[in-house]
Amino acid sequence: MLGLAVGDALGAPAENMRPSEIRRRWGRIEGFVSDDPAGTDDTEYAIFSGLLLARHGSELTVTDVERAWRLWIADLDEGPFRGAGFSERGTLENLRRGLAAPISAQHRHAWSDGLAMRAAPFGVFAAGRPAEAARLVAVDGRVSHEGEGIYGGQAVAAGVAAAMAGASVTSVIAAALSVVPMDSWTARSLRRAVTAAQRPHPDRLTGERAVRSAVVVGGYPWTDLAPEAVGLAFGAFASARGDFRTAVLMAVNMGRDADTTAAVAGALSGALHGASAIPRLWADAIGPVRGSCLPSMRGYHVADVADLLVAGTAGTATAGPPPRTPARAAGPARSTAPAGHAGHAPPDTDHPPHHTPAPANTPYRADPAAPPRAADAATAPAAPAGHVAAVPVAPPGGPPGHAPSAGPAALPAGEPHRNLGAGAVDR
Repeated sequence: MLGLAVGDALGAPAENMRPSEIRRRWGRIEGFVSDDPAGTDDTEYAIFSGLLLARHGSELTVTDVERAWRLWIADLDEGPFRGAGFSERGTLENLRRGLAAPISAQHRHAWSDGLAMRAAPFGVFAAGRPAEAARLVAVDGRVSHEGEGIYGGQAVAAGVAAAMAGASVTSVIAAALSVVPMDSWTARSLRRAVTAAQRPHPDRLTGERAVRSAVVVGGYPWTDLAPEAVGLAFGAFASARGDFRTAVLMAVNMGRDADTTAAVAGALSGALHGASAIPRLWADAIGPVRGSCLPSMRGYHVADVADLLVAGTAGTATAGPPPRTPARAAGPARSTAPAGHAGHAPPDTDHPPHHTPAPANTPYRADPAAPPRAADAATAPAAPAGHVAAVPVAPPGGPPGHAPSAGPAALPAGEPHRNLGAGAVDR
C-alpha cells in the first residue's frame, strides 16, 4: 500500500506525457519533481476500497460496494477532481441516475485502469491466495468496470497476493496471468511487456522504449487503457526484477498514465520486499491523503489501512486500534484522524461518514531497524501448492485469430486493437 502511494506521487507530474516531453522538462525523473508531492485519485480510491474490504472481508458483495459508492462518494459533495477518472465519473453519473450495479458499469470507459489502480488492497488482504484476491476485486469492480477493466484489476490483485507471500518475480507474473483469460487483451499485453522487458537491451532507455512499444496503442488519445497500463507496470516490474526504485522510476519515465503505472509497479515491488525497500525520503513524503478527489477519504493513511488488512481485523469492528504489526510497531503515529478513521475500527460503510477531516501532514516513517517482511512473514499464508514457476509467454502477436473482448470493455469501433510497433509509439 505504501509502495502504491509512493509510485502514485512520483508519477503524478508525468501523467499523460510522452517520454520525450518528460526528458525535455526534467531530464530523467529520479525522484519527486514537485516541492509538495501528493497522491492522486489512485491512492484515494485504493484507500476507499481497502476500508470497504476491511469491514466486509471475504463476505464482500456487489451490494456492499454499490452502497459504499453511493454513501461515501455519489451522495456527497465532490472534490476538485470531480470523482477523478472517466470510469469513476461515468459510474457516478449512472449511480446518480438511479442505475444499480452491474448496469452502473455500462459507460464508455469500463475498460479503464480505474480498477487496477485500486486493486492492491485485495492482494494485501488475500496474501498468498491470488485466486481469492482476483475474486474479491472483481466483486468490487462490478460497480464500475467490465471486461478488460475487470481483468486488469484481477491481474494486479493476484500479483500483489503472490508477492505478499514471498513469491519470485516470475511467480508473481505467473499468478497475474493465471486469473485472466489467456486470450484477453490484458493477458496479451502483459505477456508482450514482460517478453520485451526480459530481452537484453544495450541501455535503459532502449529497454523502456521496447516495453512501451510492445503495448502502447499509438495515436489513441486515452492513456488510461487497463491492458496498456497493467502491461507497462508489469513490464517495469519484470525489467527491474522486482527492485522497487528501478521499477517505479521506469514506470514514471515511460509516461502515459504514469501515476497509475508507477502505483501498480510500486504496489507489486513493495509487496514483494516490504516497506524497507522503499527509499526513506520517498516514504517520509507520504502523509494522510488530502481528499482532493474523495473528500470523505481525507485524513486516512495507506499504512494504517494496510494494518487493518494484514492484521486480520477484516470483517470485525473493534472499539480500539488493531494490533500493530512487528515491523511497524516502533514507528511514530501516521495519522491524526479521529475515531473511525484508519488505525481504528474499520468504518461503517453502511452509513455516510460524519467526521472532522484530519490535517494531511503526518508522514509515514518506516522503522529502519525492522527486519524486512517481518509483518508479512507472521501473517501471510504460504504460497499455494503447485504455484507456477515460469511465465507462459505467447508469441508477441497473441493467439492466432484472437480479437479483443467485445462490448464496453473493448476500444470504440474503428480503433486499432493491435501493437503498432516502435515506429508508431511516441518517443
